[in-house]
Amino acid sequence: MLRRNVRLRREYLYRKSLEGKERLLYEKKRKIRQALEEGKPIPTELRNEEAALRQEIDLEDEHTAVPHSTIDDEYANAADRDPKILLTTSRNPSAPLTQFVKELKIVFPNAQRMNRGGQVISEIIETCRAHDFTDVILVHEHRGVPDGIIISHLPFGPTAYFGLLNVVTRHDIKDKNAMGTMPEAYPHLILNNFSTKLGIRTANIIKHLFPVPKPDTKRILTFANQSDYISFRHHVYEKRGGPKSIELKEVGPRFELRLYQIKLGTVDQDEAQTEWVIRPYMNTTKKRKFLGE
Repeated sequence: MLRRNVRLRREYLYRKSLEGKERLLYEKKRKIRQALEEGKPIPTELRNEEAALRQEIDLEDEHTAVPHSTIDDEYANAADRDPKILLTTSRNPSAPLTQFVKELKIVFPNAQRMNRGGQVISEIIETCRAHDFTDVILVHEHRGVPDGIIISHLPFGPTAYFGLLNVVTRHDIKDKNAMGTMPEAYPHLILNNFSTKLGIRTANIIKHLFPVPKPDTKRILTFANQSDYISFRHHVYEKRGGPKSIELKEVGPRFELRLYQIKLGTVDQDEAQTEWVIRPYMNTTKKRKFLGE
């Protein structure tokens, strides 16, 4: 198994190293294609390669004209099977963190919760790869308050690091009658205001944690982005008075997510390339919105 993982990782890195060459070749062909469409002369720097490039252009179709990146490969097989998630915590979790992770286990379908014990991250990742887990979710805390969540996609990444804020669990809500029952049906997802390239990437990481639901399921999960803070809400609805009368009940838990880093690798790889990281000391960072409008 270890030898197979090393081989797969080597193949993945080799494909990734070819991206720069493919992108350069794509730009050359794009310039030639644009010059031919507009009736302009071929750029002087491409005249020696024109014949070979035009022959390649003639052989391309809509699937091969645009180069694919390794980011496309990360979730290439996601539609073939339902996600299988391992949920765990930092070491020696407090009671509030344990309660929060128990509720997260029901939020994510097909999730399994594991007591961390003395296991190191690399052992957990290797075990998950051997048992065909698709994602690992680690939840951290500070003085009994959950404050961070890491989502690592297997086998090659990516890994998204989120800060956790304003966590309210079902256990914290005193009025139990106001809450709906906790369903375990596959939920519908609402992903709101993820309009930038980074926002689409983040939404892609989140949505692949959930399997495809049935059309008539009455469970809804909302990830709503506002000023780069992603609000999570969990509802169920009922049509008591017909299709025009809908009763919405919040189920819980609720929390806010703040993305601060994405890495092109799994959580155990310290050498993984950083795809994006927030820079809190840039002059305009408070005014800029990275995930959406």
